[in-house]
Amino acid sequence: MGTPQRDVKVNYSEVQKDLLIEQHCAFLIGYGRSHNTYEYGATDYLRMSGIYWLCTCLDLLHSLKLIDQEHIIDYIQKCYDKNSGGYSPCPNHDPHLLYTLSAVQLLVQLNRTDLIDKQSLCSYIKQLQQDDGSFIGDQWGEIDTRFSFCAVACLKLIDSLDTIDIDRATNFIMSCLNFDGGFGCIPGAESHAGQIYCCLGFLSLVQRLDNLDLSTRNMLAWWLCERQLDKSGGLNGRPEKLPDVCYSWWVLASLKILGKIQWINREKLSKFILASQDDETGGCSDRPGNVPDPFHTLFGIAGLSLLNTYDENIIRKVNPVLCMPEYIIQKLEIKMQLL
Repeated sequence: MGTPQRDVKVNYSEVQKDLLIEQHCAFLIGYGRSHNTYEYGATDYLRMSGIYWLCTCLDLLHSLKLIDQEHIIDYIQKCYDKNSGGYSPCPNHDPHLLYTLSAVQLLVQLNRTDLIDKQSLCSYIKQLQQDDGSFIGDQWGEIDTRFSFCAVACLKLIDSLDTIDIDRATNFIMSCLNFDGGFGCIPGAESHAGQIYCCLGFLSLVQRLDNLDLSTRNMLAWWLCERQLDKSGGLNGRPEKLPDVCYSWWVLASLKILGKIQWINREKLSKFILASQDDETGGCSDRPGNVPDPFHTLFGIAGLSLLNTYDENIIRKVNPVLCMPEYIIQKLEIKMQLL
């Protein structure tokens, strides 16, 4: 006898059904201004990514002009580590590949790539690659397929992909492929939607998606579609977990890369995302009724973009691999493989 799926109950007759653009923009612009709060201090370790989530979401909503871009650029510069060539999440913290990608994405979005020391950045990323092709995130040695994606995404954005050993890096990604078609963070680790996105994104950027045969692609797409829960319509990251708005990105982007996004029930998922909005403060939460934050707000809006729920004059088209507005990727003529 199978285990019943876990899900949340949403009364769709009583939740928000419209996209609250003005409230979301106000929420994002005001987020983090209260520097004396516990929440602000407790999130130092991911500040750079937080700024990326905020700016990208505003750009998708045609509202990037509402923030002080020079203030953000100044902050990014303060997080640059001249000794390593990488970026930290906030001043006086260690540099890390995760936040280096966020910094590079921000500088690209803000049209300030002139501030990127490409030679130092390439050197920083190259020295993080290990003999088996994997990448560590920082000097402390953690290995994760997320870091493989961050490495190639950074290099792709500055047109320097030849810095690393692509063949070895690809072999490591393929070693993380599981029997169910999914990918884990290291070889033998459980399949997870976030890791699947990173591995498919990696293969897309280096144009090696053909390493996955047709049977594996279909199995993976089916695994991803099974993340949609019947009652709420939301997506989870792995079996027996509750739905979470952020998987509107990790799952949908992966399906978009595989050319199978039509396998998802778009109407049900759109309702779940909209129901997760806070109609008082703005912003989206992980699921209806919870506290909103920039992370879930971005990935909820990005999910709606992938679903083509709204016209592009309301939500810009998002790139499914780099999670940046598509117009920027087109302007830079960045090529990637989509099935």
